[in-house]
Amino acid sequence: MQALYQVLALFLLLNLCVGMWRVLHGPTTADRMLAAQLFGTAVVAILLLLAQASGNPALRDVALVFALLAAVTAVTFVRRIWPGIKESEHDRD
Repeated sequence: MQALYQVLALFLLLNLCVGMWRVLHGPTTADRMLAAQLFGTAVVAILLLLAQASGNPALRDVALVFALLAAVTAVTFVRRIWPGIKESEHDRD
C-alpha cells in the first residue's frame, strides 16, 4: 500500500510541473491564480499521502496549515487584483 501512496504522490508532483508551466505562460491573471491554487491543493494531497505512507502524523498538521494558507492566498489575490469588487453597503455601516 505504501508503494501506491508514493506513486500517487509522484503523480501529483508531475501535476505541479504542469501547473508551473501554466503559471509561467498563463494568458491571464486568473489562469495563473488557478495554477497557484493547484499548488496548494496538490501540496496538501502530497503531504497527506506521505503522512499515511510513513505513519508520521505531524505531516497532517503541516498539510492543514498549507490548506489554510492556500485559502487565505486566494482571498487576498481576489481582493487585490480585481478592483471592480466593492464592499457591500452592509460592510460600510
